[in-house]
Amino acid sequence: MIKQQHLQYLKTISLCVLITLTNCKTEEKQQNTKMSKNILTTAWTGPYQGVPAFNEMQVSDIEEAIHFGMTESLAEIDKIANNTEVPTFKNTIEALESSGKTLKRVYTYYGILSSNMSSPEFRKIQSELAPKLSDYRSKITQNEKLFQRIKAVYNASQKKPLEAQEQRVVELTYKSYEMNGANLDSEKKERYAAINKALSSLYNTFSDNVLHDEENYITYLNEDQLGGLSEGFIKSAAKIALDNGQEGKYAITNTRSSMDPFLKYATNRELRKQVWENYYSRGDNGDDYDNNAIISKILKLRKERVELMGYNNYAAWRLQDRMAKTPENAMNLMMAVWPAAIGRVAEEVADMQTVANENGDNITIEPWDYRFYAEKVRKKKYDLDSDEVKQYLQLDKLTEALFFTAEKLFNYKFTPVKEGSVPVFHEDVNVWEVTDKDSGKNIGLWYLDPFARQGKRSGAWATTYRSHTTFEGATNVLASNNSNFVKPAPGEAVLVSWDDATTFFHEFGHALHFFSSNVKYPTLNGGVRDYTEFQSQLLERWLSTDQVINRFLVHYKTGKPIPSSLVEKIKKAATFNQGFGTTEYLASALIDMKLHLADPTNIDIDAFERKTLAALKMPKELPMRHRTPHFGHVFSGEGYATAYYGYMWADVLTSDASEAFAEAPDGFYDKETADKLVQYLFAPRNAMDPAEAYRLFRGRDAKIEALMKDRGFPITK
Repeated sequence: MIKQQHLQYLKTISLCVLITLTNCKTEEKQQNTKMSKNILTTAWTGPYQGVPAFNEMQVSDIEEAIHFGMTESLAEIDKIANNTEVPTFKNTIEALESSGKTLKRVYTYYGILSSNMSSPEFRKIQSELAPKLSDYRSKITQNEKLFQRIKAVYNASQKKPLEAQEQRVVELTYKSYEMNGANLDSEKKERYAAINKALSSLYNTFSDNVLHDEENYITYLNEDQLGGLSEGFIKSAAKIALDNGQEGKYAITNTRSSMDPFLKYATNRELRKQVWENYYSRGDNGDDYDNNAIISKILKLRKERVELMGYNNYAAWRLQDRMAKTPENAMNLMMAVWPAAIGRVAEEVADMQTVANENGDNITIEPWDYRFYAEKVRKKKYDLDSDEVKQYLQLDKLTEALFFTAEKLFNYKFTPVKEGSVPVFHEDVNVWEVTDKDSGKNIGLWYLDPFARQGKRSGAWATTYRSHTTFEGATNVLASNNSNFVKPAPGEAVLVSWDDATTFFHEFGHALHFFSSNVKYPTLNGGVRDYTEFQSQLLERWLSTDQVINRFLVHYKTGKPIPSSLVEKIKKAATFNQGFGTTEYLASALIDMKLHLADPTNIDIDAFERKTLAALKMPKELPMRHRTPHFGHVFSGEGYATAYYGYMWADVLTSDASEAFAEAPDGFYDKETADKLVQYLFAPRNAMDPAEAYRLFRGRDAKIEALMKDRGFPITK
C-alpha cells in the first residue's frame, strides 16, 4: 500500500509534468502561430499545385524562416536515424527523399533574394546564415546512425538489386555521403565540418566582392564619347545613367551585357581600355574587395578537406563521379583542343592587325581591341555586320522561337498566364503555363526574368522552384530562366547579339531538361556536371535552323524577314572568331584545373595565373573568359570547381549528337530522332548513367572529330 505522502508527491510530480507539457504546447503553439505568419515557410497555395508567394516575401523574414526550416528538417533526420526497425529502402532512403520540404520552399525565396533581388540588408543576413547552413548540412552528412542505415540499404542492394530508379537513388545517396566524409572518424569529421563552415563564409564574401565591383565601377560617357554605338544602345545607356542620378550622361555598367557591345563598336580606344580594365579587374583591385587572398584560403581548405579522406588533390576527389572520372581525362580533352585554338587566335590577330594597318590606325592589337577589330574583319571577310544581324534578333520573337522549338521537339505549348494569377518578384518577370499540346495536361510554369538591374548577379542561368517527382504523387515543374539583357528605353525593342541569342537558347535547354523530367525521386533530378550542360548546349543548334530563322528573325522596325543573303553570310561565318571563343573559355577551364592540382601552401594567385598562362602560351591579345579573382563558377561555391572543363566535355557530346540530327531524314526536326532525344537524353535526368544514356541515343560513344569540325579546327589523328 502506498503511503499518503508518496501519493501527495506523485500528485505534485504529475501536476508539474502537466504544467510543463502545457507550457511546451503553449510555446509550440505560439511558435507555430508565429511561423504561420512567415510566408516563406508556408505551404504554397493557389493554382498549378501551388506557387511561391514572391509578391509577399520580405528580407526580414528570411533568417527566421531558414532557422525554422533547418530545425524541422533535422528533427525529421533524427527520426529516420533513430528508427529501431531494420533499415529498408522505404524507411531510410525514401524517408530521406521526403524530408526537408519546408526548408526547400524557403530556399526558393533565398535563391531569389540572393541572385535576382540582392540588397545590402540581405547580404548581411546571408553572411550570418552561411556558416549556420554549413553546420546544418554537416549535421546530416555526418550523422553516424543515419549513414549506417544508408550503408546497410546500400550493401543489401549490392547483393539483391532494387528496381532501377530505386537502385540509382541508393547508389547516388551512399556515394554522396561517402564523398562528404561520412566514413571519417569523429575527430576528422569535426575538422571536416569546420572546414565546410569556413568555406561557406569565404564563398559568400567572394560573391559579395564581385557584386560590389560590378555595381560600383560604372563608366559615364558624355555625348561626344558615343562614336560607333547604336541608337538603341545609346538610349538604353542614357536611361541607366538617369536611373543612377546622372541625367544627361550615358552609363556603361560593369557587366558582360554592357561591356561586350561597347568593346565591339565604340570607336574611342581609351574608353574601350577603361571599360575592359574595369570588367576584367573585378575582385582584383587591391582594396577591401580584393579576392586573391580569399581564393588562396579556399584552395588550402579544399585540399585539407579532401586529404582527410585520403585524396591527393581536390580534382581527384571531385571528378570521381563525373563523366571524365579523372583530372587526367579532363586535361587530355582540353589539351587536345588547345593548340588548334591558340593557333587560330594567331590567325585572327594577324587579320585584325592587317585591317588596323590598312586603316592607318597605327596601333598594335591589345585585348580591348579584339572585339572591335574582329567586327571589322568579319565585315571584310564575310561582308557581315553584327549590328545589322542584331536588327533581326528581337527578344520577344526569340522567345516565340523557344516555344516553337519546344513544341516541335517536346510537344509543349506555352501560354501566358492571366495577369496577376501567379505572383512574381519583380515587374519584369513574366510567366507562361506549359502544357502537353495534345492532351492539355499541365507540365508546369515557366518564369522569365530577362533584364539586368541593381542587385541581380551577372550572366544567365536557369533554376527550378519545384521539380517533377512521382513518389508522393506527381508534381508539376516550376522553372525559370534568368538573363541580363540591357533594358531598353520605353517603347524600344530589345535587340540582342547572336551570341546572346545563343545563350538564350542554351538556358532554355536547361528549362526543357527540367520540364521533361520523368523520374520518381528528387535525387534523380540532379545531374553529372560535365553532362548536364550537354542538353542545353545541344538546344543552341536550333537557333540556326531554317525553320527558326525564316519564321522568327524579322526586322524590328519593318517586320520583314531576314534576307536570305544575310542568312548565308551568317552560316558562312559560323566558324569565325572560334579562336577567341574557344581560347578564352579553355584558359579559364585550364586555370581552374591547374589551381586545384597545385600545392596551395604558399600560392600567390596573381602570379600563378600569369605563370600558368605563359606556360600555356596564352595569346597576349585576349584574357581568360573569367579571370581568377571573379571566377564565380569556381569560387562562389563548388558546383563548377575543377568542373569548368565540363562545357567542353559536353560540347563533344553536342557536336556528335548534332550530327545524328543532320543525318536524319527530316534533319533537326526529325520526329524519330527527337523522340529518342527526349527519351534517353532529357527525360531520365540522373536516373541513368550518362554514358549509357548517350549510347542508347547514338548507338556508340561520342567522338571528338565532330567538335573540331564544328569549330573549323584541323583534325589530327
